[in-house]
Amino acid sequence: MNKTSQEIETDEQWTEIIGPQKSWFDLRLRELWRYRDLVSLFVRRDFVAVYKQTILGPLWHIIQPLMTTVVFTIIFGRIAGISTDGQPQFLFYMCGVTIWNYFSGCLSKTANVFTSNASIFGKVYFPRLTVPVATVISGLISFGIQMVLFLLFYAYYLAQGAALKPNVWILAIPFFVIIMAILGLGLGILISSMTTKYKDLTQLVTFGVQLFMYASPVIYPMSALSPEAQFYLSFNPVAPIIEGFRYAFFGTGAFTIEMLAYSLIVTAVMFLVGLAFFHRVEKTFMDTV
Repeated sequence: MNKTSQEIETDEQWTEIIGPQKSWFDLRLRELWRYRDLVSLFVRRDFVAVYKQTILGPLWHIIQPLMTTVVFTIIFGRIAGISTDGQPQFLFYMCGVTIWNYFSGCLSKTANVFTSNASIFGKVYFPRLTVPVATVISGLISFGIQMVLFLLFYAYYLAQGAALKPNVWILAIPFFVIIMAILGLGLGILISSMTTKYKDLTQLVTFGVQLFMYASPVIYPMSALSPEAQFYLSFNPVAPIIEGFRYAFFGTGAFTIEMLAYSLIVTAVMFLVGLAFFHRVEKTFMDTV
């Protein structure tokens, strides 16, 4: 029995209605929750694909920060003699490397969202923000592995009688990580939105992140700098987070509530601006990529 066109329309149940965005801040963040299964799929893809077909596999999550810490300890600690606020050099550098790796990973990977996923974006509709969000979440897995490694060494030095002063700020560690994630995501999607038109930014991100590390207190504490240098470095929103991360475990550094408040404000602004540009560009990026 053939159905009439009216009966067919009645039987159809639309699950998604795609319409134009009305403003820069028409962000539709609720779609992220509706597509949470897709986010988890991207998280698995990002985590597995990085070391797929490698001999050591996930062990690279441990080898990379460990080797970086050893190099920093030899070059900056032993040879250059840079101050570590009286803390064990190896532990000092590992602490900075652990939190920095998460931020740099979020920034670097989300900065190439449009160019690296153009083949997928051009074939099927889904909220484009799911990809950078999945990248940030998958980075948490790597961060968790490296954090466990750091805590093992921390427990060892603590047992050896090192002058470590863990304090109540340890409870704020998840808060510091969230700020790093949001800041890395905001900067990343802002740069990604610009790379659709200015391809040179892709090359800039590659070494720009490395240069940014030296402008952040990863290999040195802010307290070792002159007051003038500390003033200029305090404009870096990453600096208070790294200092706060270290202060929670060591009880030393130039960390203050005012610095943290500044970092929060910059992070919020950067995230909102990044979201606005990202959603503005995603409508037409296939014409420029």
